[in-house]
Amino acid sequence: MTEQNSNQSADANQGENRLIAERREKLDSIREKGNAFPNTWRREHLAANLDEKYSDQDKPTLEAANELASVAGRIMAKRGPFIVIQDVSGRIQLYANKPVQQDIKDRWGQWDIGDIVGSSGAIRRSGKGDLYVEMQEYELLTKSLRPLPEKHAGLTDMEQRYRQRYVDLIVNEESRDTLRKRSQIIEFIRNYFSNLNFLEVETPMLQVIPGGATARPFVTHHNALDQEMYLRIAPELYLKRLVVGGVERVFEINRNFRNEGLSTRHNPEFTMLEFYQAYADYQDLMNLTEDLLRKLVDAIFGGSTILNHRRDADGEVQEVYEYDFSKAFERISVFDSILKYNPEMDPDKLATEEGARAIAEALHVPLKVSYGLGKVQIEIFEKTVEHLLIQPTFITEYPAEVSPLARRNDDNSFITDRFEFFVGGREIANGFSELNDSEDQAERFNAQVADKDAGDNEAMHFDTDYIRALEYGLPPTAGEGIGIDRLVMMLTDQPSIRDVILFPAMRPE
Repeated sequence: MTEQNSNQSADANQGENRLIAERREKLDSIREKGNAFPNTWRREHLAANLDEKYSDQDKPTLEAANELASVAGRIMAKRGPFIVIQDVSGRIQLYANKPVQQDIKDRWGQWDIGDIVGSSGAIRRSGKGDLYVEMQEYELLTKSLRPLPEKHAGLTDMEQRYRQRYVDLIVNEESRDTLRKRSQIIEFIRNYFSNLNFLEVETPMLQVIPGGATARPFVTHHNALDQEMYLRIAPELYLKRLVVGGVERVFEINRNFRNEGLSTRHNPEFTMLEFYQAYADYQDLMNLTEDLLRKLVDAIFGGSTILNHRRDADGEVQEVYEYDFSKAFERISVFDSILKYNPEMDPDKLATEEGARAIAEALHVPLKVSYGLGKVQIEIFEKTVEHLLIQPTFITEYPAEVSPLARRNDDNSFITDRFEFFVGGREIANGFSELNDSEDQAERFNAQVADKDAGDNEAMHFDTDYIRALEYGLPPTAGEGIGIDRLVMMLTDQPSIRDVILFPAMRPE
């Protein structure tokens, strides 16, 4: 920080402290007169509802009707005799004539921007055409001790926006809109699956064995049982136990926890939709996913296309992508996608471990000695293909080596009946035909245990009870997980997962 910036920051802090001190003096004065935080006001109307109800009524019509409204909200601006308040639905003005202004000054030492107030009176329209409520009855409900950010600058520091989400939501309409859209998206998904006779359930977040994904778990200790336990990394194995039990269509919208680094795409706790359908395969789930997203985009965003803006570090738009959900999504295998985006690559070389390793090393892709051909191919895919998958795309036929829970393909045991779904170069979903051969599953668990013993912190544990469940018989089943946070990022044009999680993980201040 330069000396000039340091001085400006010090001056700003000094100014804010002075304003806080002035407001505290007002609060002390209010306390001396009685209840400083009353809870007797009852709001009867929201700003947006009033605006809609009276949208076609002009000034003379409103004056003749003389209808009353009772509103409440936070003061966002003061314009002469007009006070702009904001509630959950939007903004509306209050009108304070001179006697009311004087009464407010006498009783509360003036109202400040950020204060929460209630007012009731006649509905009127100003000369500029704006709706307002004439202040006939009014009350200060909560005194705000801290000033809101400057009107034009807003809350622009991104870290401060994430740390102080409460302030961000007060002053940034975009943040409020993203929150509403996220809620609408989850509600649509929940209704979509319920209408298809899926049963919504809840599975344990505190688990004895972390399973269902290859990821590093958070570890905790249960005092009463005197044993280590783990925050779940996925609900998969519990949901499939339910399918064994006869719950043939099941879903959960859940919180998962993975002890990973922080990035624009990763938060240690995140929201997933996972669903499982008996007597279905991964092709059925690709069809379902395509239908779900097409209907979701149309219902929530009123069309078939979504725009995303890619910005540089200064916020300048570098590229604009338009994702079209009306067209059939491309479906292409891992192997074919590598060749499609690397046309110079030798397919015969890519198909052998020695050749694939040579390709990876030429691309400066780091490899471990333990990697087999399948893992090497995936490393090449992630390096050269993933970020280029802009339009909605299903990548299929993942190697069995990197798919410990997926069913092997009947014609080619090297690959599995699995897909991942990408939009805008980001993975949104992962699904596959489930492995229901208990002996094959036990072998793959053993391979994962060997990887863990070799130092892979993300490898799976051996889950004896899950193997026992499979031995009772899992019907042919397909399952899928969709990352809600990444989906919302894409649909609301947000660059970071922190923009769609209300309280993201942050380093201590």
